[in-house]
Amino acid sequence: MPSHKRKGGSGASGDTGKTTAENSTKSGESADADHKHDKSGSRKRRHPKSKDNDKTKSEAIPESTQGSSGSRHLSARHIAFRFLSILTIVLLIQWYYTPASVKPLAEVDEDVVKRTMPVECSKDFAEDIKKFKECAPKRCSRVVMDQHISAEEAKKLLQIAKRGLKYGGSNGGASILDLHSGALSKGNKFIDIYKYLEEEGKINSVFRKEDFDLYRTVSHKIQLAISGEYGIPPNKLYLTHPTFFSRMTNKPAKTIHDEYWHVHIDKETYKTFDYTSLLYLSDYGSDFTGGRFVFVDKDANRTVDPKLGRVSFFTSGSENSHHVEKVTSGTRYAITVSFTCDKEHAIKAPKLPTKSQT
Repeated sequence: MPSHKRKGGSGASGDTGKTTAENSTKSGESADADHKHDKSGSRKRRHPKSKDNDKTKSEAIPESTQGSSGSRHLSARHIAFRFLSILTIVLLIQWYYTPASVKPLAEVDEDVVKRTMPVECSKDFAEDIKKFKECAPKRCSRVVMDQHISAEEAKKLLQIAKRGLKYGGSNGGASILDLHSGALSKGNKFIDIYKYLEEEGKINSVFRKEDFDLYRTVSHKIQLAISGEYGIPPNKLYLTHPTFFSRMTNKPAKTIHDEYWHVHIDKETYKTFDYTSLLYLSDYGSDFTGGRFVFVDKDANRTVDPKLGRVSFFTSGSENSHHVEKVTSGTRYAITVSFTCDKEHAIKAPKLPTKSQT
């Protein structure tokens, strides 16, 4: 903003300067006279004007002192204000980064037949409810089941994941294998594992027909569990993309695909999602540390400890925002199995590809 000068300031200043110069000359003459008189040995006299000047000086001292005290007072207030501002910022940062209280929804040493936690539905399903009345969520929750998939089935699926992921792997800590599309993490990109194995002449030694039969059986079991929980006709709920195996380690992230620990909402990421499920293929605490699944709630976050054969499923809206803790050691395996009410976005169960398909 431009500054503005007062009009007539130079004239006033000039007048004051002239008066001051004249007084200084007279005062100086009086001082010389006094000085000579003192040398003659006579009693010291003070010139009346000198007395007036002393009075003027003595009266000026309190003003100067008051100005200095005021400056110190303002400075102290400024310092106090800055201190309080810094303290407030520090406390806000500490509050923001202090983890919310955590409550377990399912721990690794529990054998959970079925545990349901109802939550209030978000408005994310408003359009789906209009289009897919028989399928879209009318009530929302998160569910954990430990006996729906057998340990034997889970172990076989783990071996399928390991055999496929052996031929790829992200440069970072998160890798995926999608048997539907053939997508496999490799370095900082994705390749088609079926084409790769066909070129290498290894496809039949890595995957077998029974692997895909098991995969289809397990995904159908999860579909039935979800349709039963939410009262959906099974033929109105469809498997959808992406559905994939995941492998997580403590390697530093190299791309955005490796950063699995950010809080997110499945239906915001994939508009067609209505229900999300996970089947865990390794145990928290023994196979890996970190890596718990965390539902983010206002009062307290809820955690699900991964456990071989444990199924967790939930409605995919913002009522179930979540993230996965960073894996700190070992290797975490799981399958994400996703479902939609929209038949147009349904995917078929994967099959062992033939040469013509690759």
